[in-house]
Amino acid sequence: MLRWLLPLLVSLLVMPATADVFRPAYLQLKQVDGENYQVLWKVPALDEQTTLKVRPVFPEGTRELGARSSSFASGALVQRWKIEVPGGLEGRPIAFSGLSALGLDVLVRAERLDGSEQLARILPVEPTFLLKPGQGPLEVVSTYTVLGFEHILIGLDHLLFVFALILLVRSPRQLILTVTAFTIAHSITLALATLDIVQVPGPPVEAMIALSIVFVAQEILARSAGHAGLATRKPWLVAFSFGLLHGLGFAGALAEVGLPHNAIPLALLFFNVGVELGQLAFIGAVLAVAALLRWLLRGAGEPRWAAPLQAYLIGGVASYWLLERIAAFWA
Repeated sequence: MLRWLLPLLVSLLVMPATADVFRPAYLQLKQVDGENYQVLWKVPALDEQTTLKVRPVFPEGTRELGARSSSFASGALVQRWKIEVPGGLEGRPIAFSGLSALGLDVLVRAERLDGSEQLARILPVEPTFLLKPGQGPLEVVSTYTVLGFEHILIGLDHLLFVFALILLVRSPRQLILTVTAFTIAHSITLALATLDIVQVPGPPVEAMIALSIVFVAQEILARSAGHAGLATRKPWLVAFSFGLLHGLGFAGALAEVGLPHNAIPLALLFFNVGVELGQLAFIGAVLAVAALLRWLLRGAGEPRWAAPLQAYLIGGVASYWLLERIAAFWA
């Protein structure tokens, strides 16, 4: 009955093909003393002069110390400068002009004087950031769990891979084993890449992730034709192998915001917990919709073209991503 979920695949097809690209604006604050901060502002741009018209607006009385430095790379303008804020930033809102009009998100990372950090995702509906007093380990746990959960739910390529695995694996026991293998694998490479033990360029990883989806789509097609491929016979092995690639993709997203220096293991652990919670929520939603459709369509036969059509849809979306990401090697 999962093969009746064509609307889900169609919605994936029409969503932005950038899939797992994680490109909000980014504000980093590092407290130097009670009133002084180092500022890093990163915003999407075509070149140094053509940037999105959004900027942070600090509390009244804030004074810039010295000149700003600017650099342009990988489609973003990065500016660095220092500010002095009488009385400090704690409890005083930072606004973002132009955010609502552009529909852009902003990631904010603020490092306090004691080394603790606050991380927030600022949405256009409420374009302000408020620096709060540190809450210790609980702050790290909640922040990075939410960040991991949000990332998996906007990572369309990861979700499409998991969806393809659900279509491929019929047995509940096999599905649990397959998802567990995927989890273990991406947890390993997420940790290795985040801690700089393994370093792999991002663009090839993203291209290989798209290729992994094409492979599973081909396996679905082969099974519908009566041929049991590797993914049909040993889905856990395929999930583990490609899970190593997907973990590198998760690490790329985590690198955008970094880890708190005083709680790296805790942040890494709960980012992964958030990813898993998001993944389980997605699997639960797919199975719930499948159960509902099974109830609504009880007695209706499943057309023979359903499986090949879904395989072609999955493979078509993933192939588009693959070509787009390969083309980006020379962009």
